[in-house]
Amino acid sequence: MSCHSPVAAIEFIFVYGTLRQKSVTSMSRMLARHCEYVSDAYMQGKLYEVKGYPGAIESDHPNDKVYGELYKIPGSGLVLAELDEYEECTDQHPQPHEYIRKKRPISLFGGGSVTAWVYVFNHDVSQLMKIESGDYLNYLL
Repeated sequence: MSCHSPVAAIEFIFVYGTLRQKSVTSMSRMLARHCEYVSDAYMQGKLYEVKGYPGAIESDHPNDKVYGELYKIPGSGLVLAELDEYEECTDQHPQPHEYIRKKRPISLFGGGSVTAWVYVFNHDVSQLMKIESGDYLNYLL
């Protein structure tokens, strides 16, 4: 009988705002350094302008899409810990957190889909402006 440790599942993260390559922030550079870009992708959801950054919420409507990028995360867990701190969803930050990290189905532009971590906005959006295109970088232009 062998005693092999279980192989760690491949983890992915979907980013749609200040963590995307073209946003050129310190955290987008950290992500590019430590994670492997997989594909442009989208999630079923709605995108809102929060306060100079975007917030995505889940949606049941198939036409609601939030566009972004999919990355493969190395097995260490350090990247997710750093991103949780950046998104202020650790125990050091007051509840309710502005974002919740959840696993969501993500569709790849080339076809296919994966389940990936996404930071989903966790506050009321009724007073926020919806970004109709679903693409935060295009919205900034």
